Order: sequence, then C-alpha cells, then structure tokens
Amino acid sequence: MELKTGYKQTEVGVIPNDWEVKELGEVAFLKRGKFTPRPRNNPIFYGGDIPFVQTGDVTNSNGKIMEYTQTLNEGGLAVSALFKKGTILMTIAANIGYTGILQIDMACPDSLVAIDGLEKIDNVFLNYYFSFKRQELDNLSTSGTQKNLNIELLKPFKILLPPTFAEQTAIATTLSDTDQYITHLEKLIAKKRNIKQGAMQELLRAKEGWVVKKLTDVVDYIHGKAHERDIVEDGKYIVVNSKFISTDGEVIKSSNVNNCPARRNDILTVLSDLPNGKALAKCYYVVEDNIFAVNQRICIWRTKGAKPKFLFYLLNRNQYFLALDDGLSQTHILNHHIEKCQIAIPKSLDEQTRIATILSDMDSEITTLETKLSKAQSIKQGMMQQLLTGKIRLI
Repeated sequence: MELKTGYKQTEVGVIPNDWEVKELGEVAFLKRGKFTPRPRNNPIFYGGDIPFVQTGDVTNSNGKIMEYTQTLNEGGLAVSALFKKGTILMTIAANIGYTGILQIDMACPDSLVAIDGLEKIDNVFLNYYFSFKRQELDNLSTSGTQKNLNIELLKPFKILLPPTFAEQTAIATTLSDTDQYITHLEKLIAKKRNIKQGAMQELLRAKEGWVVKKLTDVVDYIHGKAHERDIVEDGKYIVVNSKFISTDGEVIKSSNVNNCPARRNDILTVLSDLPNGKALAKCYYVVEDNIFAVNQRICIWRTKGAKPKFLFYLLNRNQYFLALDDGLSQTHILNHHIEKCQIAIPKSLDEQTRIATILSDMDSEITTLETKLSKAQSIKQGMMQQLLTGKIRLI
C-alpha cells in the first residue's frame, strides 16, 4: 500500500515522518508504590493527614485522581511513597492499565505504578495515550491467580510522540476540552434525573380527589411464558426477560415464536430478582404491537381504563413490591402479592394524563442528553484515534 506523503511505516503502524516511536522507559520515570502494613485501623500507620490513593480510586477517576480511600501518618509514609501533583498513576493488578493524574500530592500502594514524563513530555498527553492503549497494556500483563503488570514489562511499551512539546499539549488540550464537555453532560443528566425523582415523589403522592383501589381493579395481569428453547440469533420477536427490562431494552434476545404477545400500552414488569437487585418490579412500557414475546417471570399489566402511561410511572419499582425483598434470598412477586396490592390514583383521567405528560417530557429531555453524551463519547474515541496517531495534526 502506498504511503501518504509525509508519513512513514513503523513497527507500530503508519505515523508522520517527524513523529518518533519511543519506549516508555526512555521518556518517563517509573516508580512502584509501596506496600502498606495491615491492619488498616493500626494507628501507627493510618489516620493521618497524608492522602493514600488505591486501585479503585484510579479506575473510577475518569483521568483525574481527586478522591482517596485512606489517609496515612508519617509512620505509614515511611513504608509507602508520596508522589507529586501531576504524576500519572497506573493500575498494575487485577484491572490493568487504568490511569489518572494526581490533582494533589498522594501516596499509593504497590498495586499502582507512578509515571512522570521526563523533559519535553506532557503528562496529560501521556495519560490520554495510555487510555487509548489500555487494551494493549492489559495484554502485557502476566497471568496467574491474579493478572499483574510490572515496571520491567512497562518500560519497553511503545509510545508515539509528536516532535514538539507544543503539539503534545495541543492534543492534550483538545481531548481535555472534550472531556469537560462530557463531564458537563454527565452532571446535567444526573441533575435532571434528580429533578425527575423529586417530581415523581410529588406528582405520584396521593392527594385530594384520588382514590385507593386494588391493583387488580385497575389492571389485568398476565404472566409471561417460557421462550428459552426458542431463542434464535435474529428472530421476529424480541423476548422480554429481566435483563431486557433492567437494561431498558439494550440487551436483547429474539425468537420466531411468541407464546405471550404484548400489546401497545402494556406495562411489562420483572417478577423475580436476586437479593437487593435492581430489576425487581422494574417496568417497561410497550409502544407498538407485534414486537415483544413476554418471557416467564415477567408480568403484563394491562389497564382496565386508567391511563397506561400514568400507571407505568406509578408501578415502576413500586415500593409495595420492593418491600418484598428481604435482602437475603431471591424475591418472587407471586399472585397473592399482586392480589393484595393497593394503589392510589386520581379519579380524573385528565389529571392522570397531565402527570404522565410531565414525566414523559422529563424522560424525553434526559434521553436527548444521553444521546448527546453517547455521541460525544464516540467522537472522543475517534479523536483519540486520529490525534494520537498523527492522522490529524494540531500544529
């Protein structure tokens, strides 16, 4: 294949002529954290003023390490390591290759390696490069009871470097700006979800003009039927099981057989879940006929006159059903539980519609933001592919 003008073939792929392939050990200082004595409540080592960051703090850091699990005193620091703000920490045990940049001085254990770029190496650029190559870092690890990575395996790891510090910084800044936008969207989505939760508590609270009815007076309930033997790779119907509902329809199995068809405006509910699970009594609202085959351990609520979208919000993770979970054993919502359930609903269908519309509008806004977030995350991945390999230059 003919190379594009200004590019060259290297052992790690095609890169610009003025870029270099360097080993990590050539461009950065690497030092492993130190083991800290147990037990963790030992006052000789713990409970001081020195932040002590651990593996989980790095894997959950989104690139910037601000949180820390423990604190050390000077006795603990004597057997640990203190690293300066701006240093990269990388996980080298269990979850391999996750990185983050320290936002303050911190100590760390031997499950982390500290990496600090030498002269003319931008640590933020280096951190993004590690994120881009995390799978390759994971592939370097040794197998055994637990996967591990060490400094000797890390030193030969190949780094693609632009010729100037300025270009490294320009790449890092562009990706940082994208991360800021992603973080903004994540915070906005969290805020909107909290607002919706508060609105639901107020709007679905029984008020004057509401009536208490048995659930079975408001809906018919139909138990799903087994479809496991009829699962195919690309079937005509989507099989609704607990995984489908708990992931809001993202995890799909299909079948060409439909032993229990759902109708438009049906509410599908999970009847069985593990202790403290997130799926029990979670609902899915059906918007189209002839799409879904309802599996066993899923129930159809089919309205007898109340507004179905209002019932969806009222019944989704309803506290009556959640209270059946004792946190010790698998919970099953049985017929007698359904028969005893009572709900409060507005007498007015118009009021039911107004409540459902308000909450639906909130859901639509959240969905729009989630779509933007997903697109921004995809764009960032594409940017990393282009910027960190020199396909697009920022000079």
